[in-house]
Amino acid sequence: QVQLVESGGGLVQAGGSLTLSCVASGRTGDECAMGWFRQAPGKEREFVARISSSGATTNYADFLKDRFTISRDRGGNTIYLRIDSLKPEDTAVYYCAASNSVILADHPSYWGQGTQVTVSS
Repeated sequence: QVQLVESGGGLVQAGGSLTLSCVASGRTGDECAMGWFRQAPGKEREFVARISSSGATTNYADFLKDRFTISRDRGGNTIYLRIDSLKPEDTAVYYCAASNSVILADHPSYWGQGTQVTVSS
């Protein structure tokens, strides 16, 4: 099992920035790809970004328009999601996900509890 713990959420004014963190522990193994999803009120959970186990490859959802940056500690199992120019529509619970693979699986095996991000206008 892999345990994921997110942090960094909170209430932020529109236009501000926020950095979320996620620490993976447990049986991360040699390959542990990780990523972020989010679920807004009344909507389905959606993919945001992912980063490969080495940190060399990143992918983003098309709708993000360069406001989101995913990164990873070198050689570690902590990832970050920086969100710039926050908008009220970014309000959601942000979930960290992981899979024991080089690239995050389409349906990750492991999920964190989520961290709430609320953007006020």
